[in-house]
Amino acid sequence: MPAPVTIAVVGAGVRGRTYAACAAATGKATVVAVAEPRAQARDTLAAEHGIGADAVFDDWRALLERPRIADVAVIATQDADHVEPAVELARLGYHLLLEKPMATSEADCERIVTAAEDAGVLLAVCHVLRYMPYSRRLKAIVDSGRIGDIVSVEHLEPVGWWHQAHSYVRGNWRREDTSTFMLMAKSCHDLDWLTHLIGRPAVRVSSFGGLYEFRPERRPDGAADRCLDCAVEPTCPYSAPRIYRPLLDEPDRLWPLSVVTDDRTEEGLLSALRDGPYGRCVYACDNDVVDHQVVNLEYTGGVTASFTMTAFTPLDFRKTRVFGTRGSIEGDGRTITVHDFLDGTEVIDVESSGGATADDGHGGGDQGLVEAFVEAVSTGDAGHILSSGRESLDTHRLVWAAERARRTGTVVTLTDPAPTDPAPSATAHHTAAPGTASTDSAPSGAHSEVAR
Repeated sequence: MPAPVTIAVVGAGVRGRTYAACAAATGKATVVAVAEPRAQARDTLAAEHGIGADAVFDDWRALLERPRIADVAVIATQDADHVEPAVELARLGYHLLLEKPMATSEADCERIVTAAEDAGVLLAVCHVLRYMPYSRRLKAIVDSGRIGDIVSVEHLEPVGWWHQAHSYVRGNWRREDTSTFMLMAKSCHDLDWLTHLIGRPAVRVSSFGGLYEFRPERRPDGAADRCLDCAVEPTCPYSAPRIYRPLLDEPDRLWPLSVVTDDRTEEGLLSALRDGPYGRCVYACDNDVVDHQVVNLEYTGGVTASFTMTAFTPLDFRKTRVFGTRGSIEGDGRTITVHDFLDGTEVIDVESSGGATADDGHGGGDQGLVEAFVEAVSTGDAGHILSSGRESLDTHRLVWAAERARRTGTVVTLTDPAPTDPAPSATAHHTAAPGTASTDSAPSGAHSEVAR
């Protein structure tokens, strides 16, 4: 038996903890170190994996002060804090499992990819949608030629009304200046997945969208700044008590309540909603990321795709329709319906490991990703990883191009150079709420929740 792959986790929030658990579940990997500034998160992960005190750190930079102590570094810090640990640990010889998005600027993404290439280490960006059993089956059907050539694709990401309120109105991904724009934070998965499914590079992109609902102008009459003080709360679908209180009865469910409070009691929850960011009225926050967006894409050969991200749905698996020259496919994360123009219709049920949320492992995608990466490190065969660092960089660039198209109201050609200065954030229906970034966000080095 080969020696187990050893792993150091940088950022012990939900994503870091999830990837650590997935690694241990492979039976081929061992978590041997953790770096995280928050004591409770750090100590919890250390206890779960039996990590000794000499390998528990409150700052990832402590790993630079000693010889490499693991084969792999899982980088699961906040998005804006990915680049430095990724670059420096790659230089020390750590293979990198990097939470998406890679970083919050194209230059920083390039730095990470170049550092991994120069050091000769493996780099996998956590595009977990590629690794879902559902996605693998759908890709195999498309690649078999059963529906002929793909001509067009429709793809929907149903973010979920409460997920939008939790992560993108009250939570860590609510502001572009402290995180990144919505399409990158939430949907770089999806533009990457479309490129993977279609099997062609995109050449042109346009986009429209904005912040429609979660702004002061939409605030109901009589609404208070906090849900616990609000006369309107009983009839508000975005009520924080309505969203979080039922989770007290689900002790095995980690996210999203774990982000709100460490005290999973009625008293602990009410205290967090009274004083913390997750009890704020969704119409009185300092958020500015969009709540709906459409992206139109043209790929080489004239193939087209449309992508819709919207907050105003239940939180569920993505929905996709693929139109080919000899048939079409409809998929919903659980079932694939193939309409063969010659042979009729077949419905394929795909066994998924859990539901669509982060707490459910993204339908088996989290485990599939980690298993593939551990196998790649164990065998030295990068072919187990479904996208290289360069490929991930290319699909991140597509996301930036789509956002540039939205902001400028233009069709962007992918060969066009990116502007030197960042585009302004104000667009039609995209009005930032007054105020500045909250100091309630998780500290550097933490990855407290998932915007996936």
